[in-house]
Parts: sequence; C-alpha cells; structure tokens
Amino acid sequence: MTVNRTSCNLCEAMCGLLVTVEDGRVTEIRGDKSDPLSKGHICPKAVALRDLQEDPDRLQRPVRRTADGWVEMSWPDAIDLVGTRLAEVQREHGKDAVGVYQGNPNVHSLGALTHMPAFVGMLSTRNRFSATSLDQLPHMLAARLLYGHQYMIPVPDVDRTSYLLILGANPLASNGSIMTAPGIGRRLRSIRARGGRVVVIDPRRTETAAVADEHYFIRPGTDAAFLLALIHQVFADDNVTAAGYIDGLDAVRNAVQEWSPERAAAATGVDAEVIRQVAKDFAAAGSAACYGRIGVSTQRFGAVCQWAIQVLNALTGNLDRPGGTMIPRPAVDTLRGAGPGHLGRYRSRVRGLPEFGGELPSATIADEILTPGKGRIHALMTIAGNPVLSTPNGNRLDDALRTLDFMVAIDPYINETTRHADVILPPTPLFERAHYDLLFHQLAVRNTTRWNEPVLPKPAHARHDWEIFRDLGRVYARRAKRRTSLRIMMTLGALRLTPRRIVDLGLRIGPYRLSLRQLSKQPGGVDLGALEPALPKRLRTRARRIDLAPDLILDELPQVRSQLIDRRAGQDLLLVGRRHLHDNNSWMHNSARLVKGRARHQLLMNPGDLTPRGLKDGQRVRVSSSVGTVEVDLVATADIMPGVVSLPHGFGHTRPGVRLGVATTVPGVSVNDLTDPGLFDELAGTAALNGIPVAVTAVIQPEGGTR
Repeated sequence: MTVNRTSCNLCEAMCGLLVTVEDGRVTEIRGDKSDPLSKGHICPKAVALRDLQEDPDRLQRPVRRTADGWVEMSWPDAIDLVGTRLAEVQREHGKDAVGVYQGNPNVHSLGALTHMPAFVGMLSTRNRFSATSLDQLPHMLAARLLYGHQYMIPVPDVDRTSYLLILGANPLASNGSIMTAPGIGRRLRSIRARGGRVVVIDPRRTETAAVADEHYFIRPGTDAAFLLALIHQVFADDNVTAAGYIDGLDAVRNAVQEWSPERAAAATGVDAEVIRQVAKDFAAAGSAACYGRIGVSTQRFGAVCQWAIQVLNALTGNLDRPGGTMIPRPAVDTLRGAGPGHLGRYRSRVRGLPEFGGELPSATIADEILTPGKGRIHALMTIAGNPVLSTPNGNRLDDALRTLDFMVAIDPYINETTRHADVILPPTPLFERAHYDLLFHQLAVRNTTRWNEPVLPKPAHARHDWEIFRDLGRVYARRAKRRTSLRIMMTLGALRLTPRRIVDLGLRIGPYRLSLRQLSKQPGGVDLGALEPALPKRLRTRARRIDLAPDLILDELPQVRSQLIDRRAGQDLLLVGRRHLHDNNSWMHNSARLVKGRARHQLLMNPGDLTPRGLKDGQRVRVSSSVGTVEVDLVATADIMPGVVSLPHGFGHTRPGVRLGVATTVPGVSVNDLTDPGLFDELAGTAALNGIPVAVTAVIQPEGGTR
C-alpha cells in the first residue's frame, strides 16, 4: 500500500489529494491538509476520480467506427490514419477544410496545454473553436483591452476582502471559477466572521446566495444595466478613488450619465434604492471586490458586463489592493508563454463573426460545416469536448456532424459528439500522468505551486495526450509534405519536448527561480505567499497605463440602452442555466456515486408562474424556444425569480450510439437543444446561453389529460 500526493484536475480549484493505492488499485481518496491552497478541502467530484479510472466505458485503445460497430486499432495504425486523412482533406479542399474544437478539460491537462497548441498550429486552419466562446471569453476580452493581456485577469482577494459582490456566479457549486479558491465556503464564512459582507445578484437563489448577507433577484440578461448604474452612482456620490495610472475617467463618467438607478431598475427588476445602497456600501467598504462569472459572461452584453466589473473595482480604488482584486504571480509565468490576444483579425466565413485569439465563436460551427463553398469544414477534430451538448442548438450540430468526410476525436468516451467520429484516440486519465496546473495558478487567490508524479503507472498499451499530439504531428507533417518548412521543423522540435521538461524550464525562468527538483521534494505544494500589489509595473499596455474607456466598449453602450430599455421583455419566460456540485459540464454523469440521490435535472419555475399557464408542481412539461422543444419534469420553487425558469447544463445522454452505461440512465434533457446560436455577444462572439425566451406548456397525453 502507498499513499500518493496529487491534485484534482476536474475543476479550477486544484484541490490537493492523498490517494491510497493497494495492489495497483486506488482504494481511497482524501483531501491533503498539507496543500497550502486547499488545506484538505475536496468536493464529491474528487472522490469520483476513482470511478473515472475504473470506468468500464472508458476507452483505453484507439477505436475505429465501421459498418459492424467500433473496432480496436493499434496506435501506429490509428495515428497514421488520422494524420493521413487530415492531410488529404486539406490537400483536396484547402487548409480551412479541417476544423478543430477544443473542450474545457484541455485546460486541466498538462500534456494538452504543452502540446495541443503546437499541433493545432501545424494545421494552419482558421476554423478553430473552443469552449472559451461558451464561457469566459468576455473576461479575456476585458483583460486584453484594459491590462494588455488576455490572461491578466484580476481575481478577488477573498481572504482579505470586507465586501464581496457576486453577479452570475455560484462558487459554492463551482468551487470558484476564474477565481481558484478551494474551500470557498470556508472563505465566505470568514468574510462574514471578520465583519464583512457578501452580496449576491442572481435570478436564482443559488447555494451561494443562500449563505450571503444579501441576495437580490435580477432579470436575466440585464446585468449590464445594473453595473452601469453602480458606476453612475459612484460618480454621483463622488466616491472615485482610482489610481494615478488610470485614464479615461471623464469618458466613463459621460458614458454612464444616463444610467441612473431608476433607469436600471426598470430593466433589471432590482429596486433603485437597492442599487444606490449597494454602490454606496461597495465604495465605503475598507476593501471590496466585484466578481462576475458565467451568468454575466454568457449573455448578449457579456463583454460590457466584464468591462463594467473591472471599471467598478478600479474607480473605487479596489484594483490591485489587498482585499480588492489582484493579479496573481504564478511560479510559471502564464503570460510569458501565451500571446496577449487579439480580436477581429478575421471573421467566420458564413456569419462574419469575429475571431478572438485565433478562435472563432463555437456558436457557428454547424454553419461552417453545412454551408457549401470555399473554406467549408470537411473534417473535424474534437479534443476533450462534447459540443453537441455544449453549444447552442446542439441538435443542428448533431445533424451537421453526420455530413463530414472525416472526424477524429481525442477523448476517452463515446459520447453524444464522439459517436460521429471515424477514429477515437483515448488519452490516459489523471492518475496515470504527471500533473502541474499551468493555467489556474494565474487565477488563484493565493500564490502556490506543486508538481505531482503519476499515482499509477501508465499501461503499456496507453498513450498520454501529449504523446498523441507529438505522433500526430510527425505523421501529418510527412503526409502534408511540409517537413522542410522552418516553422514545421521548429514545431516538431517543440513537440519532442516532454511536459516535464517544459515545466522545469518555466519554473527556472519564472519569478521565483524554482526547479522541478525543488518541487518534487515538496509534493504537498509550496506556499509562495499572499497576493501582492503589482500595478502598474506588470501592465502589458502602452506606457503601463490603463484606459478605462476603450472605444470598442463605449460604442456598444447605445445598444445596451436599445436592447434593455427601449425594447423591454414581453411575456416570454426567460431561461437560465445552473450548475450543481456533483456535476461537471457534460462528462461526469457516468459516475454512479455522483448521480445517485435526489434528481437534479428538472425545470425550476416560480410558483406564481404555474397557475397562469395551467401547470402543476411535479408534472411533465414541454419547453419551447425559437430553435427547439424538450420535455422535462417541473419543480415549483420560490428560489427562482418570477418570469424565469432554469435547466441545468450537461444533461441529456439519450441519443443513440452513446456508450455511457450510467449516464444514459440519468433523466434530463440538454439545455442547449433550446439555446439559439443567433443570440450572442456581438463584441466578443460569446454565445448567449442565458436569458433565452421560452414558452412552457403541459404535456398532453393521448387521452386528453396532462402529466
């Protein structure tokens, strides 16, 4: 028996784990109290890592789809087939004929982060997509505009703040997101214990709202109006204490002049006096942090929301201040290894949507597959992603995948998306590979670092994800006859480096001058200290100054007024998503221990909205949007705002051909069979997954009754 240290990679919290192994099998998973960030905290998902390791549905060898079903292949044959077919499609139809979709788990895998960008870059296609445009893209755009780099995202200093204002986020379910804060429940309790306040603005009384000092309902999609009114009130109260390196104050003041609390109240449903008081309390707090997450990002004005959050923090002197929002300083400098980001260098072929950082909005993948013409996607590679469940109007994408000439998936499961693949290449799971979080230390509420060796040996028949990309690169370069290109030669050289070597180099040139040898001696993690003020020195902007009034954002504000004030919502119900602690997007429903207990798939509706529609608590209802209809069970609850309904993300595993023995028995529907790809943030291209107009009616049985 051995007890091994590692960290959980299922979400952003990076919780330290103690994993007991007996006779080659994981027998126990506990929190590691020696971890300086998580301090022993884990959630139910970490315990389920054992289920992922032992899941009989997890693929361990490459498979190929044939007329008689799935057939195992050798790794050399599979790699050769995939590299050859990608090169052939590009030779026949052009570079953009190959599309790539990168799912969320890639940012939690060391090997994917070190080797995936190099291989995808070799393909030289503009048709690149990822979960970014379904999630945090507005954060990245705001960071690029204000601070000069897409990953320079200030995070709340929750361990020292006196006032935490949360919009569209539920950290008790997410464990913190774009805010790596394991044990967030303990941290929130500490805010209140030291006399601080936690205030939540959300259309649902979430788990986080339930433990906050204050919670106010807000109409979905109107957070921009609320935030603009807060900024207006800060100016009106003469509470601006921005740092000397911040410009654009007068331009911001003029831009928000019309956004009085009364005007915002009409759009948001939040009382004007509440807006006024929140602004006063935020500015008067000894330290304060405004934090908004996916609920404010994935709506029509997500980019305006994330900009406004940064402006509020900056105006009140809370940017780069202990207890405010601060820039972490990781041991491996993420900003040094990634580009600053760019917007609109090119646009999608069919709908003209802007790229950001070399990726097009995922809401248009189906358009690029189905629409004939030069640049049409004929072959698709999905990497640790399930866009049929994750992108708007998943049914249309489901149909589009059937038309591809070739599809390959790097994924351990045959799911709603990968069932369409011609070849699936499964990488090793967490316990069989070394791990270092390259990205989430950049978003952590405390500076720490840790390196962990594999818990279990890699089987001889298995491949790590970085090995898959390395070998695909070799074959693709040969088949595409591009081996003599200097860029390709350099890429192939980079692919030969191991993740271990890359991390060691990053540590050695990082701000603390560490090494892998040093980290290996402390597998429980190294504490590098609390967040420290870093601005303006670390800014990546011209002259190291912040312009709070970028034209791109200010030019969008008339649209905010037009959409949220001049065109107020009608009688439709507005659909929002939700997240649960036991779920993780679309891919943790195959763990029996996580899906047991009380059902979580239902549509939530305020009791006052049932009677006018002739509905009853617990009955089966039909939910219809502009793009689709689903049937689901109804639950009446006062925890949801009147006029709003909620479905969880990641459910709906009933499509034929899915090989997920547990997940296919879990009730529920995919909320993205209702979301409309035509609704999106026109600045960033982020899909609007919240605030979707829907109608809810009873399901009529053949006998004429309802159920």
